[in-house]
Amino acid sequence: MTSTLDPVATARLVTREIRTGERAGAPTKIAVARRTYATERDDLWDALTSSERLPRWFLPVSGDLSVGGRYQLEGNAGGVVERCDAPESFAVTWEFGGQVSWLEIRLTEAGAGTTLELVHEALVDPEMWERFGPGAVGAGWDLGLMGLGLHLESRAAVDPKEAETWTLSPDGVEFVRLVTTGWAEAAVADGDDPAGAHEAAERTLDFYTTPPEA
Repeated sequence: MTSTLDPVATARLVTREIRTGERAGAPTKIAVARRTYATERDDLWDALTSSERLPRWFLPVSGDLSVGGRYQLEGNAGGVVERCDAPESFAVTWEFGGQVSWLEIRLTEAGAGTTLELVHEALVDPEMWERFGPGAVGAGWDLGLMGLGLHLESRAAVDPKEAETWTLSPDGVEFVRLVTTGWAEAAVADGDDPAGAHEAAERTLDFYTTPPEA
């Protein structure tokens, strides 16, 4: 399915924003991504929260998906379900690599479709931010939102190996280039140095598009 994607049109489906925030007196950066899908809100909610559908476009999930329960995405983040207001929004902690950040998903009806707003807030690691900028997290979310779109359009599962191969193809590299540039521009709009932000975007592009064996 990924072979038919237009990288430019797909990248333009997402709007990106960076905000500077604070939690418990510590500085944070907040990445916001929005995309509208041509499906009803209940269907989009189910794709996001069903343990049966999540593996079709994202990752297998285990644990307790009720408020207060702990979830675990296979090979990725886990955390606590902090809030759930179906079918409008939910909030979870995002715990990975010994770090804790906070993820909120909001769904709003938009004509014949539904707009998904993803808000990911993390404590600032100055060295990591200078090296990779927001694209380190943002590009991963863009790829996830792309997979969600493919699943919603076809109702089929997205083949992880096919998706990985596509990311390393010329179209995939162009897609990642566009989204990392988009995240860099969002960081500049929040006050980052333009040259540094775009250099960080290039490093993030290399990270996502260099074959593992290289």
